[in-house]
Amino acid sequence: VAPTTPVCDVPSSAMTGTVVQLSCKETEGSPPSEYQWYKNGVALPEKTGTGSARTPNITYTMNKKSGTLVFNTVTKNDTGEYFCEASNGVGLSQKCSVKRMQV
Repeated sequence: VAPTTPVCDVPSSAMTGTVVQLSCKETEGSPPSEYQWYKNGVALPEKTGTGSARTPNITYTMNKKSGTLVFNTVTKNDTGEYFCEASNGVGLSQKCSVKRMQV
């Protein structure tokens, strides 16, 4: 069964230095969907890179199975427009609407 449009929970504002969790969930897909988060239209890398020029200091943990994106300490750099995409290999992947988080 293809995934339905996921429900995204993105806080509209966050205090610098706090822990912030974004969540994404859809329940119709079978097999269960995996989730990919995007910031400003760009897919967020899943793993923390060390010494990588593109992602020198990733401050989040993304769980593709549960759909959570957790920032351990948000910074002003984390301000942006976020959305997630659910896909399970069946039918088209589905995206939630874009939500802006202001830090």
